[in-house]
Amino acid sequence: MKTQNSAQFPDYPFTPQHFDVRPGIAMSYLDEGPRDGEIIVMLHGNPSWSFYWRHLVTGLSDPALGKAYRCIVPDHVGMGLSDKPDDSASASPHYDYTLQSRIDDLDALLTHLGITGPVTLAVHDWGGMVGFGWALRDPTRVRRLIITNTSSFPLPASKRFPKRIAMGRHSRLGGWLIRRFNLFARGAAWMGTTRSLPRDVRAAYAGVYDGWKQAISTLRFMQDIPLDEGDRAWPLVEAAARQLPSYADRPAFIGWGLRDFVFDRHFLDGFSKALPNAEVHAFADANHYVLEDKHEVLVPMIRTFLDRHPLDANPL
Repeated sequence: MKTQNSAQFPDYPFTPQHFDVRPGIAMSYLDEGPRDGEIIVMLHGNPSWSFYWRHLVTGLSDPALGKAYRCIVPDHVGMGLSDKPDDSASASPHYDYTLQSRIDDLDALLTHLGITGPVTLAVHDWGGMVGFGWALRDPTRVRRLIITNTSSFPLPASKRFPKRIAMGRHSRLGGWLIRRFNLFARGAAWMGTTRSLPRDVRAAYAGVYDGWKQAISTLRFMQDIPLDEGDRAWPLVEAAARQLPSYADRPAFIGWGLRDFVFDRHFLDGFSKALPNAEVHAFADANHYVLEDKHEVLVPMIRTFLDRHPLDANPL
């Protein structure tokens, strides 16, 4: 695995750890905060990585700020500082870039860390499908939810599939451009926020995907988006959608950027309907990377939410 110095990434003072999630394939992850702290599992999407969660990790894991939480934050295989294996039939090691693989990887990480008890799921983008897909194995382990611009259900009937995403999912030329020029990660770093990100922050989001090999997962995630019954991820997402309303009895926090052209009000409405008791904060001046646009507001809000709903007060 190519080693990268995390000090080059702004506001990311962490030391990533690694383990072989599959033979010859290393997963990078953060494990910050006290070993006996309540566990928050933070799951990123595409084309971001654990960098997206950095402000929340700092705000929750530091005992100087109050009650400290243990933050587990993986980089999905092919993303961030994790290995980026090929998926060709002849590749060794070979990796199958599917939602099921992501779920299996998350389970392997938590098993590796000896985490068998209750967790809080914090999700963004594809992290919602990964997290809620993993939770299908034992929904009782999920005691609280932190939801930011994501989904755990199929594309709403009233929502049109965005053309900019379809370019990568359906077009060979679009897919080639994404891998050749790192278009998706670079575009998201420019257009995924309302505030203008500093150059080093944009570079942190996109630079880990520069190069044909490095960008593989940014395309494969797009190609795995489930739109109908013929797609491999469809059964998992349908099952997660059926399960979602059962979490209505658990504390849920929703922080949403309303300028997101993908995960817009259609998806926010889906979560609000399934989780009618959720604490909802929707921002008209925030975009897809809502924790970039609103971390100064959201991090203390989420800390207050977690402190107000300790795990021992919500047994299942």
